[in-house]
Amino acid sequence: MIREDLRNVAIIAHVDHGKTTLVDGLLEQGGAYHENQATSDRVMDSGALEKERGITILAKNTAIKYGDKKINVIDTPGHADFGGEVERILKMVNGVILLVDAAEGPMPQTRFVLRKAMELNHRIIVVVNKVDRPDARVHQVIDEVLELLIDLNATDEQLDSPMLFCSGRAGTASFSPDEEGKDLIPLLDTIIDYIPAPEGEESEPLQLLVSSIDYNDYVGKIGVGRIERGTLSINQEVAVCNYHSEDAPRRAKIVSIYQFDGLSRSPVQSATVGDIVCFSGVEELSIGDTLCVPSCVEPLEFVKVSEPTMEMTFSVNDSPFAGREGKFVTSRQIRDRLYKETLKDVSLRVSDGDTTDSFKVAGRGEMHLSILIETMRREGYELCCSTPRVLYKTIDGTLHEPIERVSIDVPEESVGAVVQKLGARKGELLDMYNSGSRTRLEYLIPSRCLFGYRSEFMTDTKGEGILNTLFDGYQPFKGEVVTRYTGSLIASEDGEATSYGLFNTQDRGAMFIGVQTPVYEGMIVGECPKMEDIVVNVCKKKHLTAVRSKGADEALILTPPRVMSLEQAIEYIGEDELIEVTPKSLRLRKKILNTQTRLKTQAKLK
Repeated sequence: MIREDLRNVAIIAHVDHGKTTLVDGLLEQGGAYHENQATSDRVMDSGALEKERGITILAKNTAIKYGDKKINVIDTPGHADFGGEVERILKMVNGVILLVDAAEGPMPQTRFVLRKAMELNHRIIVVVNKVDRPDARVHQVIDEVLELLIDLNATDEQLDSPMLFCSGRAGTASFSPDEEGKDLIPLLDTIIDYIPAPEGEESEPLQLLVSSIDYNDYVGKIGVGRIERGTLSINQEVAVCNYHSEDAPRRAKIVSIYQFDGLSRSPVQSATVGDIVCFSGVEELSIGDTLCVPSCVEPLEFVKVSEPTMEMTFSVNDSPFAGREGKFVTSRQIRDRLYKETLKDVSLRVSDGDTTDSFKVAGRGEMHLSILIETMRREGYELCCSTPRVLYKTIDGTLHEPIERVSIDVPEESVGAVVQKLGARKGELLDMYNSGSRTRLEYLIPSRCLFGYRSEFMTDTKGEGILNTLFDGYQPFKGEVVTRYTGSLIASEDGEATSYGLFNTQDRGAMFIGVQTPVYEGMIVGECPKMEDIVVNVCKKKHLTAVRSKGADEALILTPPRVMSLEQAIEYIGEDELIEVTPKSLRLRKKILNTQTRLKTQAKLK
């Protein structure tokens, strides 16, 4: 059976190349909105964090009606840290739209997602987006895309992939770079003509591979997947099995079935081969599970998701301020939440830590883990997080470490500072070329050597630099390297920061707190420019006397504190430091709070 009325396609690209904006245009021209309906930009980025940061974090499904055809479209994240989202949804589609920025050209994540699509032999439609940019270099980008396809050993058919030229914001597409488009009809026609229709046997026993999991307070877990063969109906008895597990199949009953229709989900009684559906009624469900009929249990193989490269320790908050702001503070609550996250995020790994109240959480990168921390924080969790550390591998008896491929785009005057800093961090320069007034640099660098560099990079490039990273593979350990050249200013006692105490401390370094901020012993209140920790008293009050002097009543001028975001805090902290995360506050602290105990421990280690 060939479903000529249906197409399943995913949009893949590097971060900020315009995937979600293009989906906005497809939805608008595909009749997903009513007349005069209020719409918003990047409508598929529905999460609060996605709206705030302007990035896609989770892959989302939508459907567009085009004539008598239905096109299921999946919008994917572009950031390398969420590559697991891209990998798992590629099993749901028959082809991909590869989006490339007309000015930036192919970037590290473009190579990653294209390689994954080619491994599954998906058909590819190349779309050069943002052709209306003033700095667009369309003809050069076409050559770069072809070079990338050749570099990835593309077949003759893949090299002949159709290429379109779009402006997602204007909602136009054309077949020629020199021709201005009027609408997105050329892209929709190409999807119908070039992407293969789903195939399968409708009369054979059911097979449905679960590629995503959602959750609803009313119906519990909701599975999302494509029907590979057979038919799925409401009240149908199913067996849940897994290709990579030897456990006996579990029985369940389908309660409801939904299909995607524009931005909503429409309830249906049944669905057949090729349909991407949501279903409820199966409680114990994981990504990669297969739904079969109990009389014919044949699990489907799920795509092997790349391993995590970085790990952090999450632990119970044991500071003097613990429990003041959070709703969920115990180790059991944190543990349940972390293991629940692994059901939805296939690239996350959680294991119990060295103590009963700590957990090791491994992910793809700093942003991957920081988004998890921020999400938990907004849900009311309170916890402590350690500095990130890379996951080493022993290959043929030799210690190997993860290596990142770094693509950097900077103004010409900043090249010297960037090359110097990355050279000191054991970076290996692969390529360097000019494009106008900017320079593009390609590096291979150990993942651990990038910790703490992003904020330095933004300072060195005066905020104009663009830095993108992608996991490249494992190489032999490159040796020790110093990535932090500063120390910390540490509070010596509990209390409230005073203007007098801060005024006398700010000469020692940059402050992280302002007046009347509650502090405790062992809390980090500032940064010391030297590679040493200094204990300071920011709660110190001025002694009152009856003696008057000329300078006694002069106003104390305080330097504004440096307020850190969660990502900056993760980059800043050292091995013996933690971040205290609560719904309302972010505090930096030492692992050992008591000053005397900490100094004795440091003396023993030396």
